[in-house]
Amino acid sequence: MTEPVAPPVCYRHPDRETWIRCQRCDRPICPDCMNSAAVGFQCPNCVKEGARTTRSGRAPYGGAPSANPALTSIGLVVLNLAVWVSISAAGGGGSSLVDRLALLPQTTLFGNPDGSATTVEGVSGGAYWQLLTSAFSHVAVWHIAFNMMALYFLGPQLEMVLGRARFLAIYLLSGLAASTAVMWLSNQHTQTLGASGAIFGLMGALLVVGLKIRANVQQLVFWIGLNVVFTVTAGSYISWQGHFGGLVGGGLLAGLVVYAPRQGRAVFQWTAMGLFAVACLVLVAVRVAALS
Repeated sequence: MTEPVAPPVCYRHPDRETWIRCQRCDRPICPDCMNSAAVGFQCPNCVKEGARTTRSGRAPYGGAPSANPALTSIGLVVLNLAVWVSISAAGGGGSSLVDRLALLPQTTLFGNPDGSATTVEGVSGGAYWQLLTSAFSHVAVWHIAFNMMALYFLGPQLEMVLGRARFLAIYLLSGLAASTAVMWLSNQHTQTLGASGAIFGLMGALLVVGLKIRANVQQLVFWIGLNVVFTVTAGSYISWQGHFGGLVGGGLLAGLVVYAPRQGRAVFQWTAMGLFAVACLVLVAVRVAALS
C-alpha cells in the first residue's frame, strides 16, 4: 500500500502547507509570500532578483529618455530669440552688445563713422565668454531664422536617441569647437557670431548616429553637402571656419557617445566629452598666447 505524500510547505514558512509554486524558481510559496506576476505568482526572492537585474528604461546610448524630445531645442530657440531681440533693441550690428557677445579673437581698434575709434575687447584680452555667447548671438533676421529652423528640426531627432543631457552637451561643445576653429583659422580682427557652428555640429552628430545604426543617410549627406557648398560659395560673411569646426566637433562627440563601451559607458562618455572641452580650451589658450 502506497503511503500518502506530504503536501509541500512554503519555503519561507515551513509550518504552512501550500500547492502554489513560484513561476520562476518553482519553490512552494504561501499566500503571504505570493507576488502577482504577468503569469502566475513569484516568490519574494525572485521579485527582488528581478528588480535588481532589470535595467531601467534608458535611451539607446545610456541617456535618460526625454518625455518631450523637442523641449530642449525649444528652450535653445527661445534663448537665441531673446538675445536677438536684445541686440536689435540695442541698435543691431553696431551696438555695444554685439561687441560684448560676438567672438573676436584679438582685441581690436575699430573706426567709427564720425572719425573716432572704439576699442573692442577680444578673447586675447580676456573676453573668454565670447567662445559661447557668440553661438547665441545673431543680427540679421535671415540668419537667426535659418539657424532656429534647423535647430527645431534637427535637435529633437538627436535628443530622442541620446537623451537630453548628452544632446545638450553635444550642442554646446560643438559651439565651442566652432569657436576654437574660428580662433585659429579666421582673421583675428574679424567678429563672428551665430549658432551655425552648433547647428553643423548637430548635422555631424546625426550623420555619425545614422552610420552607427546603418540607417539610410543619403538625405542627410545631401543636406550637409548643400550647406557646405553654400558655406564655401556664399562669400566672406559666412564663417566657413565655424561651420567646419562645428561639423567635425559634432561628429567626433557623437562618436564618443555612440561607440562608447557598454561597461562603464556613462563614465566613458562624460570623461571623453570633458577631455574634448579641455582640448578645445587648451587650443584657445595656445592661440591667445600667440596673439598676445
